[in-house]
Amino acid sequence: MVALRERWNELIPGSEALADELIARYVGRNRRAYRDQYLDTVLTALDSLLQLSTDPTSVRLAAWFHRAVHEPGGDPAEDAEASARLAEQLLPGYGVDPIRIAEVARLIRLTGDLAAPPPDAYAPARRDANGDVLLDAVNSTLATAPARYAAHTAEVRRDAGERTTAATRRYDEVRNLLDGHLFRTQLARQRMGPAARSNLEAELSGLDSELPAPWRGWQQAALAAGATFGAIGAVVVAIAAAGASWQVPVVGHESGWTPLGLAILSFVAAPILFRSARSGSQRAKLVSGTVIAVAATGLLIAWAQVPATNPAVGVGLRVPLLISALLLLLVAGTAALVASALRTRAARFTPPRNIGQQLAWLAVPGVIALTLLLVVQPLARNYVLDSNERVEGTARPAGPAPRSELDGRVAWISRALSVAGAEEAVSTQYGIAVPRQTGVVEMLDAGTGELRWRYSRSDSDEKPNIAATADGRYVVAEFADIGYLLLDADTGQREAAWPGRTRDHSIQQADPLLTVEEVGRGSDKLRGVDPDGHERWSYEPGRCTDISAVATADAVVSFLGHSCGDEPDGMVGLDLKTGKELWTKSPSNLFRRSVVVGGLVVVAEPSDEGDAPAALVAVEPRTGDIKWRWPVPPDWSCRTLLTPAGRLVVVVDCPGPGTRENSRTVVTAIDSTTGRTAWQTTAPVSPRARVAVTEDARVVSLSRAADGCWANVISRTGFRRARLPEGISCSRDVRAVGNLVLTSGNANIIALR
Repeated sequence: MVALRERWNELIPGSEALADELIARYVGRNRRAYRDQYLDTVLTALDSLLQLSTDPTSVRLAAWFHRAVHEPGGDPAEDAEASARLAEQLLPGYGVDPIRIAEVARLIRLTGDLAAPPPDAYAPARRDANGDVLLDAVNSTLATAPARYAAHTAEVRRDAGERTTAATRRYDEVRNLLDGHLFRTQLARQRMGPAARSNLEAELSGLDSELPAPWRGWQQAALAAGATFGAIGAVVVAIAAAGASWQVPVVGHESGWTPLGLAILSFVAAPILFRSARSGSQRAKLVSGTVIAVAATGLLIAWAQVPATNPAVGVGLRVPLLISALLLLLVAGTAALVASALRTRAARFTPPRNIGQQLAWLAVPGVIALTLLLVVQPLARNYVLDSNERVEGTARPAGPAPRSELDGRVAWISRALSVAGAEEAVSTQYGIAVPRQTGVVEMLDAGTGELRWRYSRSDSDEKPNIAATADGRYVVAEFADIGYLLLDADTGQREAAWPGRTRDHSIQQADPLLTVEEVGRGSDKLRGVDPDGHERWSYEPGRCTDISAVATADAVVSFLGHSCGDEPDGMVGLDLKTGKELWTKSPSNLFRRSVVVGGLVVVAEPSDEGDAPAALVAVEPRTGDIKWRWPVPPDWSCRTLLTPAGRLVVVVDCPGPGTRENSRTVVTAIDSTTGRTAWQTTAPVSPRARVAVTEDARVVSLSRAADGCWANVISRTGFRRARLPEGISCSRDVRAVGNLVLTSGNANIIALR
């Protein structure tokens, strides 16, 4: 106390009482930190720095007052504010100039935040000489002798309260101090900087041994894991790229050495990047930068070599996979470089292994694997889909489909369609969709036969299988090696690509959509599918069971055939939206040849003899109840054809023996509401002829005679024939689109008037 009392002499004349009051505050019994030794250290350091200030008296007064008020565990800012107010209260009584009092209070408040200035901000444009000197003097406690520094920090932590909380807070404070400049003036940095940094690092090492560190260092571990497994992911993708083609169709022999070379490079880079991420050396940064440069150069070269697409040439899957592999290698190199750059001297206090680091090493490869499956693979597929498709055509409105009167005249003839015919045409709301051999789907105007749009793919030269769905608003097209694509029937734009896992599914019914997947030998799974290919529900009856199914607007009737064991065949009703089982039954003979008409499922009940069924049965799909049964005449002997036509079921068969000599066909229309015969007509037409049934229940077939090709029309009003113009191929199947009848020419589609 005597030494402190001597430091006050002549600071303010006649202020001995003030000095005694301030000293009494620093040596008070309730103080556990910032006692008289602390004040002595600050004042001693201030003596060596005071020459740099512009108002030494104000700086000295601020040093005396800055911890005059202190509550155990109190916040430094609160202590500084209370001490400044104390100075503003006491100093006027000793004749101190108000301007000086204001400066003293300002300087005291500065000590409420003793954070070290960052490296780029210790010398601001406008210097605060008094503030810099005071704050450096206050921080001089960092540069005291190690024993005294340890005693001071122990007092501060004891004063802060709960041990673990205080140690954790102090650990963060020390890390922040080490990351910046400890002192503001050049003189203080030269005299006290090395000793202060040594004390702080020793304190940090001690705190590190005390504190639990379950998460510390997870960022560094995550970056190291990202560098390692990013390179490994590049290996996997590069190997996959080696098995794909650079362009389609493949011209000559495409070498796989480029992706294999990238795979080898990535494999070698993985352990090197791991070591670089755990080192802060210049060499580690140089290695990481080299990997980044190689990956970036490879990306530029790959991008420049991407083949230009046209109707004959498309982009292969190797392009996006190779680019993805290079991107993964670039990410791996960047992660290693960032990890190396972030390593400082404080990093040595990071524990070698803890739960945070272990979880990081487990999580990062999982994230990379999910990225490969959920991001890289879909993006690569979408890139190929987008790059290789073209849509051509005009936005003209679709014309209505006319009714074919079948008077022997032609309504319209499409332009040349190589290897395409009427038998593959599909009716939609916006025209007639036709597949072509060259990976093309065309939409013809039903009223004129003019082309509305053409969807083509460079990566397919096989004819797609097409079907209309969603009440004719979309066309589902199955392209070989690509899968199912959903096309807008009005514009031809691709609305969706079915998920890759559905590529091997077969469409059981197009509207509403049902698909069947063979999940085992002789075992099927039925799925309810949205137009975009996403599954709403699935139904798997068990092993050794094949499935066929039809659906109405709200229910599905599935037919189960068991190929092993003694379990009988059965029928199951399912809800169309949820796939929930509604009913089940086991008829003695499994029904076949099912069609949907009038909200009912009409099936053929097998007979013991011949191809003709014993009866036609209408099943209510929500309950499984039999609504009506129509016995098939016993003399019918051909394979009975069932076709819906509005609310009628049109049945085509032959009376008499099913031999080549039989040249008669019988057509019966059954009312689906009552199960009664609406009309029946027998005509001298070969029962082996391919027929088409119009929406108004006319049955049309083609036959060749010596004088040309004839259209046979069987309807409620009887039978008639019409000679067709030259150029129509009688050997091709006829097709009904609503009430419009289509036939095929040598290289086009012909609509009959």
